Amino acid sequence: MVVGGSTPLALAGCEERLSVVHPAGPAADIIATLWWVMLTGAAAILLLVLVLLVLAFRRGEGPAGEAADSRRETVWIKGLGLGFTMAVLAALTVWGLWIGERLLPHPGPDVVAVEAEGRQWTWRFSYPNVPGLVTEGELHIPARRPVDVRITSADVIHSFWVPRLAGKLDAIPGHVNVLRIEASEPGEYAGLSAEFSGAGYRRHHFTVVAHDAAAWDAFLARETP
Repeated sequence: MVVGGSTPLALAGCEERLSVVHPAGPAADIIATLWWVMLTGAAAILLLVLVLLVLAFRRGEGPAGEAADSRRETVWIKGLGLGFTMAVLAALTVWGLWIGERLLPHPGPDVVAVEAEGRQWTWRFSYPNVPGLVTEGELHIPARRPVDVRITSADVIHSFWVPRLAGKLDAIPGHVNVLRIEASEPGEYAGLSAEFSGAGYRRHHFTVVAHDAAAWDAFLARETP
C-alpha cells in the first residue's frame, strides 16, 4: 500500500521538462553524468555492505568455524569493506572536483552576459549589451553559445534553476552570483526558484527561450527601445 501510494509521487519527479537526467546543454550534461556516476558508486558500496551482512549471518560453529570466520572477516571487512569503500569514495571525490571545475564560468570571446533579478514573485531579466532591454518571466538566450547569468535578488533569497540547462544558484540581495548555462538546441526550457522564499514560491517560475542565430538577432532588434 505504501509502495503503491508513493509511486505516483516518485514518477512526478521524472517529468522531462524539469528533469536533470534529461540534459539539454553541456553544463546539464556534466551534472547528469555526475549524478549517474555517483549513483553507480553508491550502488556498488551498498551491494558490498549487503554481501557483508549476508556473510555475518553465515558464521560457522565451533573453533574451526570461528577461525575461518576470523580470516574471512579480515579479508572482507578490512580489505574490501574499508579498502573498497574508501577507494570508491576517494575516486568519486577527485572526479567530482575535476568535473565541478568544468562548470565554472571561465571567460571566453563567445560568452553572452545577461542579468537575472529574483523578486516576489517574478524574475526580471536584463541584457547589458542592449541598454534598456528588459523581460519578465522569460529569459532569452542564443542557442549553442555559453551564457553567464548574473543572479541577484531584490528582496529575499531565491534560487535560480533551469534543470535541463545547468545547476541551481542562489539569488541573494546585495550580492551577485554567476551561473554558466548553455542550450544545445533552440527551444523553451522550464525554470523555477528552488528556494522556499514565502507563500508564493510555488508559482515563482520562468521560461528560458533559446534562439538560433537569426532569431537571436531578431529578438535584440525587435525588443531594443
